[in-house]
Amino acid sequence: MSAPAARRNYRYFDLVMAAFVTVLLCANLIGVSKVTTVGGLTFSAGNLFFPLSYLFGDILTEVYGYARSRRVVWAGFGALAFAAVMSAVVVALPPADGWTGQAVIEAAFGATWRIALASLVGYWCGEILNSFTLARMKVLTRGRYLWTRTIGSTMVGEAADTLVFYPLAFYGVWETHILLGVMAANYCIKVGWEILATPVTYRVVNALKRAEQEDYFDDKTDFNPFTLKV
Repeated sequence: MSAPAARRNYRYFDLVMAAFVTVLLCANLIGVSKVTTVGGLTFSAGNLFFPLSYLFGDILTEVYGYARSRRVVWAGFGALAFAAVMSAVVVALPPADGWTGQAVIEAAFGATWRIALASLVGYWCGEILNSFTLARMKVLTRGRYLWTRTIGSTMVGEAADTLVFYPLAFYGVWETHILLGVMAANYCIKVGWEILATPVTYRVVNALKRAEQEDYFDDKTDFNPFTLKV
C-alpha cells in the first residue's frame, strides 16, 4: 500500500491540478450556454472542453488517490464560484459613456444565477462521484483493467452532472424536447470522448506513476466528500 499522501511531495501534482482547473473554467465560461449543431447532432459547445476535466480527474484519482482528487474538486468548485461572482460584477458595472461593448460582455459572461448555480452543483456532484467510483473500482480490481475504471467512472459522473445541471439550468426555458435531446447528446459525447481518450489516459497515467513512484490504493480512505484531509 502507498505511503500516506500527506507525507509525499509530488513533482507534477500541482501542474495536473492547474490543468484541471483551467479546462474547467474554459468549459464553463466559454461554451456552457451555447447550443450548436454539427453533422445533425445538437450539443452544448462546452463539450469541446468539459470532458477533459473528467480525464484529468481520472488521472488524479488513479495516481494520487481519492483524497487528493477531492481537494482538487473543491479547488475547481472555488474557482468556478469566484469566476461566477466576478462575471456578475463585471457585467453589472455601468459602462462608460461612449463605450459600446456592453452587449458583447453581457452575451459572453451574463449567465444567470440559475445557470451558475446549476453549473456548480452539477460539476461538484459529477466530479465527486467520478472520483469515488474510480477509487472504489481500483480497490475492487486491485489495479487491473484501468479502462473499466476510467470509462465506468465517467459514465457515472457524467450522468450525475447531466441530470443535475440541465434541468436546473434550462427546464422551463428550453422546450422539453430540446432539453432532453441536448442532455442525451451531451452525455453520449462526453462518454465518447473518454472512450476515445483511453490510449492517452493509459500513457499519461503510466508516465506519472513512474515519475512520482506512486500508485495509490484507497483501501483505508475516508470517502466523506466534505473533508479536505489527505
